[in-house]
Amino acid sequence: MVTQGQSRGRAVLVAVQGAGELLVTLGVLLALFAAYSLWWTDVIADHRADQAGDRLRKAWSATATATAPVPLPPAGPATPEAPSPAPPAFAAGDGVGFLHVPAMGRDYQVLIRMGTDEGTLADGVAGVYTEPYAAAMPWDGEGNFALAAHRDGHGAKFHDLDQVGPGDAVVVETRDTWYVYRVDATLPETSQYDTGVIAPVPTGSPYRGPGRYITLTTCTPVYTSLYRMAVWGSLVREEPVDAGRTPPAELR
Repeated sequence: MVTQGQSRGRAVLVAVQGAGELLVTLGVLLALFAAYSLWWTDVIADHRADQAGDRLRKAWSATATATAPVPLPPAGPATPEAPSPAPPAFAAGDGVGFLHVPAMGRDYQVLIRMGTDEGTLADGVAGVYTEPYAAAMPWDGEGNFALAAHRDGHGAKFHDLDQVGPGDAVVVETRDTWYVYRVDATLPETSQYDTGVIAPVPTGSPYRGPGRYITLTTCTPVYTSLYRMAVWGSLVREEPVDAGRTPPAELR
C-alpha cells in the first residue's frame, strides 16, 4: 500500500526531475543562441563583407581603366592647369576603402563604410562615425577619421583591438592613396556615452590642437558592451597608389 507521504514524495521527485530537464533544455537553447551570436553571425558578416569588398575593388579598377592617361597632344601654347578634382562624397553605407592594422594580424584587412548604425556594422565592416561628430576623411586637411566595429559577433573585426599599442601602424587604403598613421595612445576603458573620444581633437588623447587623426573604437570587455575602448593615431605620410597597388612598407 502506498501511503500519502510516499505519494507526495514521488510527486516532489517528479517535479524536481521536470525542473531539471527544463533547466537542461534552457541551457542547450542558451548555448545555441550564443553559438549563433558569436559564430554564425561572424560567418554571415564575413561573407557579406568579402562580397562588398570585391565589388569596391572592381569599381576602383573600372574607374582606373576609364580614366587611364591618354597620349599628350603635340606641344603648343601653354594652357591653364586644370583644377584638381573635388574629393569624393560618400552617402550612408558607401564603401570608402580598407583598413589595415598589422598588430591585429599580418593580413588583417576590413572594409570601411560610412555609418555606425547597427545594420551597417552587422555586415562585418568598420563604420565611419557620422554623429554626434561627422568624422573627417583621411584626405581632409584636419580632423579625426573615427571608426567603430564589433568586437564579438558580426565579423568581430575589432576583437583584437586591445593588441594595438603606441608605435603600431594603421593604414587606410583608398582608391588613389595609402594613408599611414602611427598609434600614439590608447584608452582601455571609458563610458559608452563618452563621445569626446571621437571629437575632432579627441578628449583624453595626447593631442592638444587640430591635426589629422584616426580613432578606432569598440566595446569592452570582450563579450560585453558595458564600456568602450579607443585607439588614437596621427597621420605620418601619404603614398599614391601605383598600378600594382604596392602596399607601403608597414604592410610588407
